[in-house]
Amino acid sequence: MAKRVLVVDDEKLIVKGIRFSLEQDGMEVECAYDGEEALNMAKEKEYDIILLDIMLPKLSGLEVCQQIREFSNVPIVMLTAKGDDMDKIMGLEYGADDYITKPFNILEVKARIKAIMRRTTKREEKKEKTSVIERGDLLLDCDGRRVYIAGKEINLTAKEFDVLELLVLNPNKVYSRENLLKIVWGADYPGDVRTVDVHIRRLREKVEANPSEPKYVHTKWGVGYYYKD
Repeated sequence: MAKRVLVVDDEKLIVKGIRFSLEQDGMEVECAYDGEEALNMAKEKEYDIILLDIMLPKLSGLEVCQQIREFSNVPIVMLTAKGDDMDKIMGLEYGADDYITKPFNILEVKARIKAIMRRTTKREEKKEKTSVIERGDLLLDCDGRRVYIAGKEINLTAKEFDVLELLVLNPNKVYSRENLLKIVWGADYPGDVRTVDVHIRRLREKVEANPSEPKYVHTKWGVGYYYKD
């Protein structure tokens, strides 16, 4: 079955080039040229991946990404003309899965798309038969990708959920930042370990009553992070 891709960019020549190249690989491609249009399309249809420019009319790519994360875990790759690291990390904080800096090579775009789709497929294949995990006040619904603490649902981004799920499924096992980056983001991910630190910090802000004294996501100084059973 052909993979469905939504390409969002206000530069029509870029959209045209990406669309042509992805269709050559047998993908179904739809396009949007501003943030509002992209958000509406993401609500109305299901896509396997979204390529989303940061600088868009009406709604920025970051706003679109944040709002999509309220109802969907579809993989999102941010396209940015800026080379600033903070912009990239901000995109990941808003729930993006990856980023590509313009100008880019279309072969790189296709390689990133295929890598993300492979990881998504593998994750789905590895899902346990027991999809609900309870650890004290913490309840993890692996199929629905939802987290509850003391009965209250906590809204996590896709990557925050992936990190928490990995730690909870492997209690007391310490993962280095490099290891987490490789497992959750993939060996071909171009970012560095600061991405992991950002996600751990955001995760703690959401799941911990007191992030400075964590109950769930612990740090082993000089080694990495772990879930304490």
